[in-house]
Amino acid sequence: MSIKLQDYDVAEHLRTPEEMAAYLEASIAECDGDASFVAKALGDIARAKGMATLARDTGLGRESLYKALSADGNPQLSTVLKVAKALGLQFSVKPAA
Repeated sequence: MSIKLQDYDVAEHLRTPEEMAAYLEASIAECDGDASFVAKALGDIARAKGMATLARDTGLGRESLYKALSADGNPQLSTVLKVAKALGLQFSVKPAA
């Protein structure tokens, strides 16, 4: 008997704004100061929503979005805020526990 492994793509499982927000919030909580970890999570959400649609809604190029929202990306805050808004997400701040 052989075991067949498949690649897991979280973007295929992010269907609702609530799931997307929970995923991003968990990524921020677990990032341990690694901004690229959060950028990749935002990229996963962007792929779930559709990168072409996101590019149109933000006015940013699709290729530049892929690059900025990758594991190697380091997007500017203005890009992160534009992407979040286009995805229907917003950031909030609370005191650290």
